Amino acid sequence: MSVEGGRALAKELRENKNEEDSRIDYGVIFCVLMLSIIGLASIYVAATHDSSAVNIKSEMISQVAWYIIGTIAVVIIMQFDSEQLWKVAPIAYWLGILLLASVLVFYSRSYAASTGAKSWFAIGPLTFQPSEIMKPTYVLMMARVISDHNHTYYHHTVRTDFTLLGKMLAWTIPIPVLLKLQNDFGTMLVFFAIFAGLALISGITWKILVPIFVGGGAIGGGVLLLVVTSSGRTILEHLGFQAYQFSRIDTWLNPSGETSNQSYQLWQSMKAVGSGGVFGTGFDVSKVYVPVRESDMIFSVIGENFGFVGSCLLILLYFLLIYQMIRVTFDTKNVFYAYISTGIIMMILFHTFENIGMSIGLLPLTGIPLPFVSQGGSALIVNMIGIGLIMSMRYHYKSYMFSRSDDFE
Repeated sequence: MSVEGGRALAKELRENKNEEDSRIDYGVIFCVLMLSIIGLASIYVAATHDSSAVNIKSEMISQVAWYIIGTIAVVIIMQFDSEQLWKVAPIAYWLGILLLASVLVFYSRSYAASTGAKSWFAIGPLTFQPSEIMKPTYVLMMARVISDHNHTYYHHTVRTDFTLLGKMLAWTIPIPVLLKLQNDFGTMLVFFAIFAGLALISGITWKILVPIFVGGGAIGGGVLLLVVTSSGRTILEHLGFQAYQFSRIDTWLNPSGETSNQSYQLWQSMKAVGSGGVFGTGFDVSKVYVPVRESDMIFSVIGENFGFVGSCLLILLYFLLIYQMIRVTFDTKNVFYAYISTGIIMMILFHTFENIGMSIGLLPLTGIPLPFVSQGGSALIVNMIGIGLIMSMRYHYKSYMFSRSDDFE
C-alpha cells in the first residue's frame, strides 16, 4: 500500500470513528453512570447496617449483574429505529397486557402475603413485576396512537380532539383495571402521569384538558376529605379502597402518630434525612435504622450520609438527565420519537418525584423505587430500556443524516 493510500485509509477510519461517536449521547450515559454509582454505594451502606442477616457480597453482586443486564438492554434497544419501533409497539403492548392478566393467576403467594399485592411473578429465586414491563410498551403504543391520529387529522378541532382522547383512553383503561385487581395503586399512578404528559403535548385543546385536570384535582381532594372522616371511609370502602391504602394516607398525614408498621418506616426515614444536616454524617456512617431502605427508602441513606448538599447534587443529576433527554428530542425533530421521549421522561420524573417526596414525608408511601439507584431488577431494567429508547433517537438520526449527506456528494 502506498503512503497516500495509507493516509487515506487512516483518515477514513478516523471519520468512521467520529461518526460512530457522534451517534452516541454521552451526556445521557454520564448521568446514568453517576446515578448507578450512587446507587451501588447507597445499597452497600444499607446492606452493611441492616439489622437482619444480609449477605453483603451477594447483594452487591446481584445489583451489579442487574446493571450489566440493563446495559445490554440499552445496546439492544438502540438498534431499533423509529420504523421498527412503530411496528413492534402493538405487539409489545398486547404482550404486556397478557403478562398483567397472567400474574392475577400465577402471582407469587409469598409476595402477596407480605405486600398485599398480586403483582409479582416468582421463578425460583428470580422475581419481577409485569407492570414494570408494561410501562415502556404503553409509552410506545400511545406514541403510535397519537402520531397516527395527528397524521390523519392534521387540523385539530374539538371533535377530532375528543376522538384522540377517546383513543388514548381506550388503550389506557385496561391497564388500571388490571392493576386494580392486583392491588397495585402506586404503579397505577405512574401510568396516569404518563397519560397526562402525553395528553399535554398531543395537541388536544385546552378547552378539553383544563376541565379534565380540574376535575381530576377535585376528585383527588374529595377523596382526601373522605379519608379523614369515618363516614367518608365507609363510602370509599364500598368503592374498593383497601385498609393498607387508608394506612398509607394516615401515615402521610401523621407520620409520628404510631411507632409501628408504615408510620415507623416513614418516621425513621425522615429522622435519617434530618440527621444528615448540611453535609451528612459521612459515607457508611449510619445512626438511624430505616426498614427497606435499600429499595423504597434509598433516599434516606443518601440524605443521612451526604446531607442536604449530597441530596441536592442527586436531584441535579436527575434534572441534567431530563435536560439531556429533552435536548435529544429537539435535535431529532421526529414526532413519533417526541411522544416516546415524553412518556419516558414522565415515567422517570414521576418515579423520582414520588420516591423522594415519600421519603421526606411530602407524599404518601407508594413503594415507588428511585430510578437507577434503588435495589431491584425489573424496575432498573425498565428504566434502562427507557434510556435505550432515548439513545436510539440520536443513534439512528445521526446515521440517517450521514447517509443523506453521502447522497449529495
